[in-house]
Amino acid sequence: MLRGRQVECAAIDALLEQVRRGASGVLLMRGEPGIGKTALLEYALGSVDEHVRVLQCAGYESESQVPFAGLHQALRPVLDHLPALAEPQRRALSGAFGLGEATPDRFMIGAAVLSLLAEASEVSPLLVLIDDAHWLDRASLDAWMFAARRLGREAVGVLIATRDEPGAPDASGLPQITLAGLLPQDAALLLDDLGFAGVARTELVASTEGNPLALRELAATGPMPYEAPIRLTDRLVQAFGRQIDALPPSTRRFLTLAAADDTGDLATIYRAAPAVGTSLADLTAAESAGLVRVAHGALVFRHPLLRSAAYHGAVLADRLESHRALATVTGNEYRRVWHLAAATIGHDDAIADALEQAGRRAMARGAHSAASSAFRRAAELSAEASDAVRRMTDAAEAAVDAGRIEWARVTALQTLSTAGGPLHRARLLEVAGRAEFAARNLHEAYGHLLAASDAMVAGDGERAFWLGLTAVHTVWSMPTDPVKLVAAVDHLASLAPEGTSLDAVAWLAKWTAVAALVTDPRGYPELDPLLLRAASVARERGPEALAEVMSFATMLNRDRTSSEIAAEIIQDARERGAVAVLPSALAQLSLSQVFLGRHRDALISGTEAVTLGRDTGQQLWAAYASSALAYLAAIEGDETRCRAMASTDAGSPGDERATGTQAGAALGLLHLGLGRIAEAYERLAAVQRAPTRHLSAVQRSVPDFIEAAVRIGRADAAAEALRRCEAWATVMDEPWTDALVLRCRALLTTDESAEDLYVQALARHPVDERPFDRARTTLLYGEWLRRARRKTEAREQLDVARRLFDQLGARPWVERASGELATIDGSGQQRSTPAEASRLTPQELQIAELAAAGLSNRDIAAQLFLSPRTVEYHLYKVYPKLEIRSRAELSKVLHYETALER
Repeated sequence: MLRGRQVECAAIDALLEQVRRGASGVLLMRGEPGIGKTALLEYALGSVDEHVRVLQCAGYESESQVPFAGLHQALRPVLDHLPALAEPQRRALSGAFGLGEATPDRFMIGAAVLSLLAEASEVSPLLVLIDDAHWLDRASLDAWMFAARRLGREAVGVLIATRDEPGAPDASGLPQITLAGLLPQDAALLLDDLGFAGVARTELVASTEGNPLALRELAATGPMPYEAPIRLTDRLVQAFGRQIDALPPSTRRFLTLAAADDTGDLATIYRAAPAVGTSLADLTAAESAGLVRVAHGALVFRHPLLRSAAYHGAVLADRLESHRALATVTGNEYRRVWHLAAATIGHDDAIADALEQAGRRAMARGAHSAASSAFRRAAELSAEASDAVRRMTDAAEAAVDAGRIEWARVTALQTLSTAGGPLHRARLLEVAGRAEFAARNLHEAYGHLLAASDAMVAGDGERAFWLGLTAVHTVWSMPTDPVKLVAAVDHLASLAPEGTSLDAVAWLAKWTAVAALVTDPRGYPELDPLLLRAASVARERGPEALAEVMSFATMLNRDRTSSEIAAEIIQDARERGAVAVLPSALAQLSLSQVFLGRHRDALISGTEAVTLGRDTGQQLWAAYASSALAYLAAIEGDETRCRAMASTDAGSPGDERATGTQAGAALGLLHLGLGRIAEAYERLAAVQRAPTRHLSAVQRSVPDFIEAAVRIGRADAAAEALRRCEAWATVMDEPWTDALVLRCRALLTTDESAEDLYVQALARHPVDERPFDRARTTLLYGEWLRRARRKTEAREQLDVARRLFDQLGARPWVERASGELATIDGSGQQRSTPAEASRLTPQELQIAELAAAGLSNRDIAAQLFLSPRTVEYHLYKVYPKLEIRSRAELSKVLHYETALER
């Protein structure tokens, strides 16, 4: 009977009820060893209905380097559903389990896990129990957490138990409970259950802080004197050790062998036992003592700490002999080589070679953390220093891919001092640079990446070039430093001699410096054809290179080109199952779509970028997309959502970044739209003074700043901003930038010449995109005409502006135009009618659009990394919201509204 866990049991009961109703639920339980996490998993197991299928796995410390061990352990009973998965997902999961060609994208494996669970739940509801998640191999843990975050209507419950220590899952965004020790009254009841009496009860409860396992074990072993305070875990290990010490020597030897095994497979242990002088008969005493049990062909220790005590309490010679024996009998090559490595003291090149090959296979399967560990141990076993350096370099690179950034950085810098050749130095410097960039140590990152590029020149000139390009992007992320930015692009140009294929990309980088610093581009190739050539060069190298060109297009305010490249990258990533590529491309696509006026598309792209960015640990791109959504919410006057999106990772003082600058511009626009002119002025003035003044968000926000300055009576403060905006527009040489400059000049003009400037601005605004900009110029012109008492002409312009704002859902701007019309003749009281699609959530809208395009539920699920049942659930909600009954009607409604928007 569980004592003192009423709240936790109620949470588990609620999760199980969700599963019974056909919905999914996740609960993560945290706590120290022995606090009762496993007992709660057992409570769930005992509470589940008989028609619910249970899948279980547990992490083992010794198994943490075996890729996908924790995944295969739980999913093995439902692998018969594998053929039903979409081809990229089926290929990814099959490759992870060694059943086919591997995929390097670890997140696609998570998507495949989600789909497999969804397929299996169609037969019967599922409950997944994951114990000791902190000891799962990283590849399995990443897959489980990705799937858990995307569960919806699949009738799948996931209950995860973990300690708060290195390796614990990131539970952000998931329901979780932190377990504390039992209250004194509950601890007393537990001791009553154990029959423990006497004056030591109070002391025992106090010394264990109510830890249930500690109460059980220490009560059973009796008093344990200590000369100094000792950690609770150590006390428990000692308590378990005393129980093991009471066993016969042959039984202790058998337990050491069992503890060294990472599978618990009784047949494997049985085959290895004769080599260490023991046999299955020696297990009897441990079973009788309740230390282990045999279930379904597996030997299970009563608690992971008991297994730890059995292993670490043995002498070194017995542990080494156990690993050698297990290496002889195991049929798994990866486990065999790790057992051999564990049995080795000193150098052994043969085992190092085998471990290196195991690491290569793990990399191919997307198990980067396991690969890193294999390379590191191979380096330790290497007799030659050069082999050790090469393998530690591999380990550091794999660690970056696995998200172990700090370990990679420290390892790379420590190994750098012993690296002999320039290639290894370059690779280590690249790792250090990438790690420093992730930690926002931008100056250090820039130095490492530039040095890596220089070191790489002799061995691989093309790779040196792309490293130099990464250094350029690092400078772009820093506070404005004209000297460093010019030096970075000049260095890049030196790596691409004129006439080579990379020359176009180098010129593109130089163009970004011109746009950022607003300098003279005379003598430069024409920008738009250059962008197309650079994209063609990058396309041949691969998606990562193409993403670099996409970023340049964004920096250079070529929103249409940026969105086209982003759409290409996204389509390719979905087809290949490259989940990790999507957040950056979706985030940049969303921002381009906002500026182009494709607001519905921007909402879909941005929302998916935020979700996928968080689910894959790419917080920077989640923040980037959030800043785009903040701008969209500002246009719509949704203050709550704008503030929420603008606050997402906007950077701390001294760490100003692109997302923070864009978020500040969004908040300024929000205040301007809501008529809070003083607040708008202060917010937008801060953007103009931002340390990252080279970012395009600063220049794009100048028209907003000038409007706020004029309306607050600070037109004098706008002169310098207008001068910079004029120079910027000259460099950009785009009709829409010219239109914005003309609008700004009109605002600052106090005589009749303002009208001509407004008319010229409207003529320069594109008619097929950027409707928000065009509507604002039309509004300002209408207001000017109204002040000039030209009512008929004013009414015409204001009515056009109101209709444009209405189509965009820009509520505060609709109200402003309506107010101006009311001032003329009361005609501005017409109510705005929101589009039908505005009733849908972003995910509902995205699913509805794909359904309208003719995709099946299964196809939609594969594209969006959801389950078909979740897609069906969203469509079930879409139809009544749109007052339709079929997909044919869905297509008509959405296509009609798209035509209105565009």
